[in-house]
Amino acid sequence: MSDIRLDFCAHAAAKHAVMRWHYSRALPAFKLVRIGVWEAGQFVGAILYGVGANRNIARPFKLKDTEVCELVRVALALASTRKYPTSKSVAISLRMLKRQSPGLRLIVSYADAGQNHVGTIYQATNWIFLGAATQPYLKVKGKIEHPRTLYDRYGRGGQSLPWLHANVDPNAQRVKMAAKLKYVMPLDPEMRTKLKPLAQPYVKKSCVGNIDIDVPTIPGGKGRCNTTPALHSAIH
Repeated sequence: MSDIRLDFCAHAAAKHAVMRWHYSRALPAFKLVRIGVWEAGQFVGAILYGVGANRNIARPFKLKDTEVCELVRVALALASTRKYPTSKSVAISLRMLKRQSPGLRLIVSYADAGQNHVGTIYQATNWIFLGAATQPYLKVKGKIEHPRTLYDRYGRGGQSLPWLHANVDPNAQRVKMAAKLKYVMPLDPEMRTKLKPLAQPYVKKSCVGNIDIDVPTIPGGKGRCNTTPALHSAIH
């Protein structure tokens, strides 16, 4: 009998995992599917899926909002303290999510190049890499915020610099963030066939500092450091 076990977990357990083992130290406020991970009976973290910060996440794939979700957190204890690799836990969590939400067809996730991440987990589990994506942020009252957070807080005006200047913070400004490397996991053969031609070569760890999100699309070659610009969901 395997001594690794994944099961749906409580909000408190997910928050504990994120605060202790994820670099963001932030639990997303939107609806989540929370999957806990135990090894030999000991809680070693959580994997979280949700609607994500991008309201239009399904649009590039011509899918319904209910057919796409985002892997938003992989918050696991240090690999040196665990018996099983992170990729195994992620693979099991994907099977659980697919059983729980049979209407899902695609999972999207991002590796943060600003944290020196290239998506090793996704590469190990055969995700499709679509390139480097930009996610615009705004700095309001000294805090860097995602536009969706500001939209939820202030309405449509929260995404407009002139409105923010007039109503919230005269010093609000746009902030250029590090590239997010975009990966997708198709959940059915049709989706994989559709997306496979868009796949870019995986990024090497040694190349993460060379990622340029402003260059035009360039056909990727095997072993190259270049990445190319890449191309909402109710979870039941």
